[in-house]
Amino acid sequence: MGVTEEETGRGPVKSAERTVRILQALAEPPYLLSVAQLQERTGYPRSSLHALLRTLVDLDWIDSGPDGYGIGAQALLTGTAYLDRDPALPQALATIEAVRDETRCTTHVARLDGGDVVYLATREAPDAHRAHSRVGRFLPAYATALGKALLAERSATELDDLLPGEELPALTPDTVATRTALDAELAEVRTRGWSVEHGQNLPGTVCVGVSVEYRIPATDAISCSLPAEIATPEEIDRVAAILLRHSTSLARTLRATGIR
Repeated sequence: MGVTEEETGRGPVKSAERTVRILQALAEPPYLLSVAQLQERTGYPRSSLHALLRTLVDLDWIDSGPDGYGIGAQALLTGTAYLDRDPALPQALATIEAVRDETRCTTHVARLDGGDVVYLATREAPDAHRAHSRVGRFLPAYATALGKALLAERSATELDDLLPGEELPALTPDTVATRTALDAELAEVRTRGWSVEHGQNLPGTVCVGVSVEYRIPATDAISCSLPAEIATPEEIDRVAAILLRHSTSLARTLRATGIR
């Protein structure tokens, strides 16, 4: 009888992998799922799923209630440790707050993670009626201004590794649909120095983004979100200039303090 990869320690441990997949499922809308919904999303046998859920509830990683299972306090504590250990984030937070105050736009800082961007922080505009993102949210880099600013710093070979192929799955009807079209957008970003997207991940919203070049290639970017009705070319240019000024200052500060 052969030895499995799990037994030799070279492959994934099934129970650990299943635990992570459950937590990932609960981290996506609608954030509360029944056992039947979790089984549909994960494909795990009901008996195994019940045992894992019971263990996660006992350890406070998930909560159980009449509406289903949801992320628990221990998962929140562990997630915030990623932010707490990041030496660049305090300066980045001060920067997006300054950008928010100057532009009066909702501002974000995010990091490239594979082919996605993960939002590290958001500061809402003074008159914002809804949140455009949340800490820990992942979005495809090709569909965001933050991601385009970072993808523009990658070579063609690096982009091949990060992107799903020629066809790019759409988040909205305006999402860039092909690698060829994305390459054209990234060429404009390299020429202009900043990125812009119109409703490619959230209808009715225009986002402007710039990379923060304290690492080469940059891993972080900051952006502003504007309602489409006020996003005139002049307003986009104004916001881009503010973002460029603040991102340059942030990168200089981080490098000077040895954060790379």
